[in-house]
Amino acid sequence: MRKTSIVFLCVLVLFLSHGFTRQYVAVAKEDQHDFASAYCVVETKSGRVLQEGNKDKRLPMASTTKILTAILVIENTQNLDELVEIPAEAVGIEGSSIYLKKGEHLSVRELLLGLMIKSGNDAAVALAVHSFGSLENYQKAANKFVENLGLKNTNIVTPNGLHDDKHFTSAFDLAVISTYAMKNNIFREIVGTQKTTISNEFGKGRRVIKNKNKMLADYNGATGIKTGFTKKAGRCLVSSAERNGMELVCVVLNCQNWFKESERLLNESFATYKLVELVPEHFHVGSAKVLDGNKKTVNLVATKGFCYPLDSRELSNIQIETKIKDNIVAPISRGDVLGEILVYNKNNLIFSEKVYSIEEVESTKIKDIIKKIWLNF
Repeated sequence: MRKTSIVFLCVLVLFLSHGFTRQYVAVAKEDQHDFASAYCVVETKSGRVLQEGNKDKRLPMASTTKILTAILVIENTQNLDELVEIPAEAVGIEGSSIYLKKGEHLSVRELLLGLMIKSGNDAAVALAVHSFGSLENYQKAANKFVENLGLKNTNIVTPNGLHDDKHFTSAFDLAVISTYAMKNNIFREIVGTQKTTISNEFGKGRRVIKNKNKMLADYNGATGIKTGFTKKAGRCLVSSAERNGMELVCVVLNCQNWFKESERLLNESFATYKLVELVPEHFHVGSAKVLDGNKKTVNLVATKGFCYPLDSRELSNIQIETKIKDNIVAPISRGDVLGEILVYNKNNLIFSEKVYSIEEVESTKIKDIIKKIWLNF
């Protein structure tokens, strides 16, 4: 394999042009866990963990469970405006509620709003039964979803997060689930809603629901997503915010100062890291020599781009490298894989993508010419 190192001076220019000033805030080790039993901050495009404490510790997560319930229902419902007849098992659920009544009708969309804005435990049960047929089937679907995401520290028992000793997650797992959910536009719209109204078939007027997530109103750039509380879980919060094109998801579990601590973690992460485009989309990698072709070289491209959050110290650690196949022989078709591009942060591989031909090269070998004539004939 022939290796070609690429020095990206343009990355440095881009980085500086964004006005990057590093304000790295060090937190003493003895203070890291004073406010939360576990926490994790993730950049959503790359999935990079920017800050963490006990991120893999298994803990109850209360109503932040509803993040998983909501995205499962959204992905398993073709028409969110279809009506749901409220079953008996969704009535009179303890804790936070939108006070559903047996036999009344709300749309899936309205129940999702009641689930994520008002944190209705009854809405969670109604959606789980409607979408999956039973709470048992919901439980199977939820744990299969977690398994497919490759998560090892989450087990789902209830759709609303009411306490069960076998119902738990970790700060990292919940950050991954939340990052996944925030890529869905319907989910984003729902968790970004501060106030709305939904049906109240057997009551007076309509239900007015207000979001319990104060971050939406108080934090600059906030985009979502969910609060949670039980006596066993404590105060749990998943929050998200976007600034200068970089979106972060922050999870705190069992955190008395949940809003204040989430603000601190997000502020530190935004101050420390900037999102840098290391490989543009449809990046022209260069060209490679071709043997026995009607062209001496072929142009190459990496179609998938790559952005990564970096602090100012890490920029000099980035190395970008291409590996092109040896002895490339014509014929070559558009889209043939002829190598790969690799991005390293020090010695850690953080991105790889195939390199493709963007043009055709015909063979000049007599046998290939005769074969082409024959096929055309």
